[in-house]
Amino acid sequence: MLDMEGSGRLDEKPLSNGDVYIGDIKGVLPHGKGKYTWLDGTVYKGDWEDGKMTGKGLIIWLSGAKYEGEFSGNYLHGYGNFITSSGSVYRGGWRMNAKHGIGREEYSNLDIYEGLWKEGVHQGSGRYSWSNGNTYIGNWKSGKIDGRGVMKWGNGDIFYGFWSNGLRHGSGVYRYADGGLYIGTWSRGLKDGKGTFYPAGSKHPSLKKWCSSLSSDDNVSNLNSEVCWAPKSKVKRSLSEKVSVSGSSRSSRHISHRSPSLGSSWTQHHAAQECICNDSSQRWSLTSDEDHSEDPDKISWVYEREYMQGVLIMEKARKYSEVSRKNKWQNKFGVQQVKPSSCVDIFGGRRSYYLKLNLQLGIRYTVGKITPVPAREVRSSDFGDRARIRMYFPKEGSQFTPPHKSIDFYWKDYCPMVFRNLREMFKLDAAEYMMSICGDSGLRDITSPGKSGSIFYLSQDDRFVIKTLTKSELKVLLQMLPKYYSHVGKFENTLITKFFGLHRIMLRGGKKVRFVVMGNMFCTELHIHRRYDLKGSSQGRFTSNDKIKENTTLKDLDLKYEFNMDKKLRESLLHQIRVDCEFLESQQIIDYSLLLGLHFRAPENLKSLAEQQENLTSSHDALKQAEQLILPKGLLLVAHEPGFVNTAPGPHIRGNTLRAYSIGDKEVDLLLPGTARLRVQLGVNMPAQANRKLVEDKVEASEVELFEVYDVVLYMGIIDILQEYNLRKKLEHAYKSIQFEPETISVVEPKLYAQRFFNFLETKVFPETL
Repeated sequence: MLDMEGSGRLDEKPLSNGDVYIGDIKGVLPHGKGKYTWLDGTVYKGDWEDGKMTGKGLIIWLSGAKYEGEFSGNYLHGYGNFITSSGSVYRGGWRMNAKHGIGREEYSNLDIYEGLWKEGVHQGSGRYSWSNGNTYIGNWKSGKIDGRGVMKWGNGDIFYGFWSNGLRHGSGVYRYADGGLYIGTWSRGLKDGKGTFYPAGSKHPSLKKWCSSLSSDDNVSNLNSEVCWAPKSKVKRSLSEKVSVSGSSRSSRHISHRSPSLGSSWTQHHAAQECICNDSSQRWSLTSDEDHSEDPDKISWVYEREYMQGVLIMEKARKYSEVSRKNKWQNKFGVQQVKPSSCVDIFGGRRSYYLKLNLQLGIRYTVGKITPVPAREVRSSDFGDRARIRMYFPKEGSQFTPPHKSIDFYWKDYCPMVFRNLREMFKLDAAEYMMSICGDSGLRDITSPGKSGSIFYLSQDDRFVIKTLTKSELKVLLQMLPKYYSHVGKFENTLITKFFGLHRIMLRGGKKVRFVVMGNMFCTELHIHRRYDLKGSSQGRFTSNDKIKENTTLKDLDLKYEFNMDKKLRESLLHQIRVDCEFLESQQIIDYSLLLGLHFRAPENLKSLAEQQENLTSSHDALKQAEQLILPKGLLLVAHEPGFVNTAPGPHIRGNTLRAYSIGDKEVDLLLPGTARLRVQLGVNMPAQANRKLVEDKVEASEVELFEVYDVVLYMGIIDILQEYNLRKKLEHAYKSIQFEPETISVVEPKLYAQRFFNFLETKVFPETL
């Protein structure tokens, strides 16, 4: 028997539960080297510490599965090799019995994954090779392809771009095996939105500049060059050679020493990149095998296309020379430029970084300070310039503020109790609000849709828009705030912009930048195909063709559709627009507009034609005939059922569920076949049928739009409500009235503006269905 005083003598000790241990002990616990056999036949042989498997060892299960490697506290933890009963082999890091860190798995079906793992699933950068010849290199999330990456299929096709939940989603480049190239956007795995197709043998744009523009992405910082030009051959040195427990190389020993805490550290991340992308001599090329850029005899036509859930709806043939490569890069791949504004030039070259960091610091401080205050009704003293919170944020930190990497600044938060109550009125959780704006992911720059030169930021989850204000706009909002608070409290379905916070940053020397936080009206899982800013005026309200990009916000004269809606939905919409216009008129506000977003639904019964016309331009006549016979069937209204649809409030959600006349005046949900079920609210998830207007404007002979009628989902709200009809606007009205018809210009007195705005929407945009 074992020496219970810890002499270290080996002996066999049957336990009361039927298990057997042979080895060293300390006191009454296994400690040192030993072998443990469970009653079910599982056997462990290796190191023990205070009665727990800790150190290196080998465990074999009755099923035939086997693990050899490092243990800690009875867990597989560190580096080890695992062979399943089915024959799959994993070599890499573990944490608490889950694959974690850098690892390589050869599956029993001959698939191979090597890269980063987190809690048992692929997470981070990695390479997956399927037995059928397909290979993916890029980012993963929760075990699925997610983020930026490149896929090469066995037939030679290559896609490089963005993925979500295992499907192509976002911007990307698709190169066909025959040399054709498509640059555009995808949604849920289908082409969705605008793009450009370069036929095989035609001139192709160089993608090297595009690849280099992506190098700032932290998740693929060292991978992007290999993602753009990834290796053709299999990886020559496997991960097991790079992080072998018994290896003698410096990199082996370095990673092995860190293995008990393998995770997402910088060292392991870049080690994974080195393992995945080590063959730089052979690459997948996204550009054509031949350089046609200087060959005038090659085909010079390209095709600007627009897709709707995989169905081609518009195509325009253009000469290659007419396509501005610079605009295409910026348009489709998010290389955005913010308009210069004097209010932010004070920050120099890193102004955007400093502004965003200061905003996050200030909002986190303000919301954290005001949230614990007991809830109460707002008072008159809660409004106005004197109702504020002020704080100084030195770079080195203070008693009340943390140290930070920005520059010293003063922070002012206007009317904190009012905006705290507004956030609660809009059912917005304070913690979610701070996490969305102040989380580690930060804020994103977006371009301004207007002429103001304002700077816009978007939260990473797309829920909030932050905009810079002029001093006069700040003054208008503070003056309007008491009436605004009353209006949005009385009309929960209001379409007027939701405001969540009003702030100011001031640097030493007195230079100031003012911000307002608003809800994003286009925060939706559906792809917004068109955006319109509608004022009801016509003078100058169009967009030049050379300025139209993927996400360009179009204007009144660009709108070539009218929208037919359910009788009850239309009635509710127009009623609220009238009420909101009356409020803005009472505040002497002009220049506001209806921001309208359209999500087009592809006719379900035309999807079968998508494959036929994927690479054909000759199918236009057949499609044209088909659309005359088939009406869209992409939407369905059903009775509202809270248990089947998300009813959680959000910054873009407005009021109660709407009722529809077509199903007996009942509250309704919108059912999108194959996509989702959504609650219909005012300005959110509103179904309609878009009919093309009959216009006499000349259309390029090369442009072909295939359908006249579409099912659409509408998102809308009234924005830009901070322009007062002051003396300057009166002078502008007088000056423009001399040059143009007074009824057509944007700047008119508030009553006429409200009347014209409403009439335009009632008769031209949402006309009554006959």
